[in-house]
Amino acid sequence: MLPGLPPLNFRDLPTFLRFPDSYPAYLAMKLSQYSNLNEADWVLDNSFEDLEGKEAKGVSELWQAKLIGPMVPSAYLDERIKGDRGYGSSLWKPLSEECMEWLETKPSQSVVYISFGSMVSLTKEETEETARGLEESNLHYLWIVRETEQKKLPKWFLESNKEKGMVVTWCNQLEMLAHPAVGCFVTHCGWNSTLEGLSLGVPMVGVPKWADQLTDAKFVEEIWGIGVRAKEDEEGVVRREELIKCLKEVMEGERGKEIKSNANKWKELAKKAISEGGSSDECINKFVQHLMAIVEQIN
Repeated sequence: MLPGLPPLNFRDLPTFLRFPDSYPAYLAMKLSQYSNLNEADWVLDNSFEDLEGKEAKGVSELWQAKLIGPMVPSAYLDERIKGDRGYGSSLWKPLSEECMEWLETKPSQSVVYISFGSMVSLTKEETEETARGLEESNLHYLWIVRETEQKKLPKWFLESNKEKGMVVTWCNQLEMLAHPAVGCFVTHCGWNSTLEGLSLGVPMVGVPKWADQLTDAKFVEEIWGIGVRAKEDEEGVVRREELIKCLKEVMEGERGKEIKSNANKWKELAKKAISEGGSSDECINKFVQHLMAIVEQIN
């Protein structure tokens, strides 16, 4: 265990540690990415000092780890670069304009945004339980279901929930999370999604499935206090009752007030980190100065 990490229960450990034989090819690929880590002069991490300073200190004793995140376009945070909304690439064609038009018709913080990322695949049973939970919660929702996954959706769900919810194949997640109508993010707790939700101050319901998602969900609920983790039953399924309970707790309950307050706090700290003079801004400057010194030596 790295120094700086909080105590982790078995359910909080990444699946590669809990069940090392579960995804052998993926584990081998991940390990090969770090085969020459000890030779690196710098290790740049997508996080920031206030968020994971203690954890990073533990890592920095082994490698030259520097925190330069959150790596979210400036337009969503400090707005130092006004037009900076570009963010990586998308495997699918986003339907952001359609989603934005729909969100504009909904009250502030009334919509649940659900996305399990580009790799997580729910079973048909898990998909139906999620659909039932959304229907019975009586909340507005925007659910991202990849085209390859849509065959798992119950027919009754698509036909009976057109007024209350919207299901699309893909969208620009940052634009959705930044919209004032969105009040909760149901997420698989992949690191990019977790950091995006935190940076934009959106309370979360974590439904982790594998890899680091389980550890991220631990931090979301217990360390940062920005959401809750949905509990699976003995079959590994988050039932509708559990999803409804979590949604109500985050959106309407007393605990929800504390979660929203914490989410706003982390949003401001994320903004501070990348703003001029912030911890991540300073780390980037030091890295650039290091490169410039090397160039001068070469010349």
